[in-house]
Amino acid sequence: MLDRPFVKLITCPSNNHGVSIRVRFGCEGFKMDITKLNFDDEVMLAGLQRWVVCESPSYDSYAVNRMQDLAAHDLAVMGASIERITPHHSVGDCIRARFSHSSPNQPGLLILGHMDTVHPLGTLAHLPVKRDGNLCFGPGICDMKGGNYLALEAIRQLHRIGAETPLPITVLFTSDEEIGSPHTRHLIEAEATRAKAVLIPEPARKGNGVTSGRYAVARYNISTYGKPSHAGLRLSEGRSAIRKMASHIIDIEAMTSDDCTFSVGVMNAGKWVNCVSSEATAEVLSMSKRQQDLDDGIKKMLAFNDPDGDVMTKVSVGLTRPVWTASETGLKLVDLAKRLSTQLGQRFHHESSGGGSDGNFTGAIGVPTLDGLGVAGDKYHTLEEHIEIDSLSMRGKMMAGLLMGIDQDL
Repeated sequence: MLDRPFVKLITCPSNNHGVSIRVRFGCEGFKMDITKLNFDDEVMLAGLQRWVVCESPSYDSYAVNRMQDLAAHDLAVMGASIERITPHHSVGDCIRARFSHSSPNQPGLLILGHMDTVHPLGTLAHLPVKRDGNLCFGPGICDMKGGNYLALEAIRQLHRIGAETPLPITVLFTSDEEIGSPHTRHLIEAEATRAKAVLIPEPARKGNGVTSGRYAVARYNISTYGKPSHAGLRLSEGRSAIRKMASHIIDIEAMTSDDCTFSVGVMNAGKWVNCVSSEATAEVLSMSKRQQDLDDGIKKMLAFNDPDGDVMTKVSVGLTRPVWTASETGLKLVDLAKRLSTQLGQRFHHESSGGGSDGNFTGAIGVPTLDGLGVAGDKYHTLEEHIEIDSLSMRGKMMAGLLMGIDQDL
């Protein structure tokens, strides 16, 4: 990778785009003056804000499709060939875009991102798109519309100077990642197997870091079934599903250790305050650095099953994401990203990360994957979600360098 013995010069006059770029492949490895690419934070932010004000929660397929309409439009303007894929009637469509290339049939680069967010419709009233110095706030702006947008800007900038990437590029924007990718996993894995490498613009790690691996993740559904009664007249005759669930929640979260975490994120129960609850449900998330520790955690969760108790408990395993550990080839991608960061004058580190992403799937099946290539920011999944504006162009340049630096010799 990155050592073909020839020189190629591409120059774009300053009176046209104000860009001068030199691409050279030689014995010293890949060299590209990405600092000269004409990225502009303000222009990128204006384009990104169009995306952010289009709210796209996972559970609202119509809203997600409106967001995908915007993305499809921008990709079409860039000259991509676009396919619309409906993975399931309950979620929004996916967008698959391919860019023309002189060798279109060779394995290429897959840019993989999701357009669904955790924020319900109406979040803009509580988290409006606003700027505060170098920060810009908005639902989904960091996770992960900012990263998706800068990835397209990287392709756009390379096209503007006439640079062809060594490998063809495919962009896949999915619609259900925040709920575990229940309907898009097979599509993601199939597309990844046709790629030489996968680049995922999820939020950057703090300190200009990237993600080189992901923890294993499991979701669980737990239900308790009690005995109803009138809470005012015959309280003692009832058996409260809420009380049982409350006890389980305390016990489940107490199982958290350095090896495996457990958290209860959703709980629903009760309809009438004057009725002893007969049913309660909850959703649990667990995460582990090692697959074996996650598997052990699954056994602990299933041990809560109690079909014969005074208040019955049922536990089932929901969606899972396998552990992804960086491979030798994947670490070559890390090395390239490190060199690009040095060229940009930025510090750099890589790490395995929790949180889960679709990189769990592509990395686990052995396709070289580099994650966390998106915009710098913080507080995603909250009403303080924001990005660092000046990271848009910097991380965009890194993405452009990766697109130009990865070839068939990976």
